Amino acid sequence: MGVYLVSLTAQDWSQPGEDGYGDVAVALKTELERRGLPSYELPRAVREVPGWFEEKVSPSMDGFLALCKTELTDVELSALLDWSVLVPFPLEEKIVLPVGTAYSGEETVIAGAPYVLALADRLAGAVGLPVDAIPEGENLSLSLWFLEGGAERTAPARPGQWAEDRDAAFYVALYLRAAQYSMRYGCPMTYS
Repeated sequence: MGVYLVSLTAQDWSQPGEDGYGDVAVALKTELERRGLPSYELPRAVREVPGWFEEKVSPSMDGFLALCKTELTDVELSALLDWSVLVPFPLEEKIVLPVGTAYSGEETVIAGAPYVLALADRLAGAVGLPVDAIPEGENLSLSLWFLEGGAERTAPARPGQWAEDRDAAFYVALYLRAAQYSMRYGCPMTYS
């Protein structure tokens, strides 16, 4: 068991109730319209994506939080971490919806993937994360790369701060790849 960061399918996004995010989708559409912003519909291509994004959130976050407090402002740290659904389009600020999900409780906080990507990219640069060497896209591939030797084999050839605290590097890579996946496939991301 545990907590996973996952992509949402069109069915997840449209299904109301505890098992889906249809209530969140409707509330987000209403709030975007209220703000004069274009509504968000999952693109048809999301239905054709092979597999889905799924990574287990398991290592200690202590080193990652220390890194964030060094490299990011409090507002940026909140933007990076304090959301329950990540959407693939820019938002000037987070949107708080009075609709809960099984994981988010009484409300759902929506953040835009482009800003999360920019913050994660900045952290990746700060620790010298070998972004071209880490996997992307396949389920649990990032988790397995860090836990089953990929990071350990890469570290001697690509030394840097990332290799000294691999738990922190995992979270940098996790948020980077999640935001990239969301934007590439046009799908929301959430915790499950």
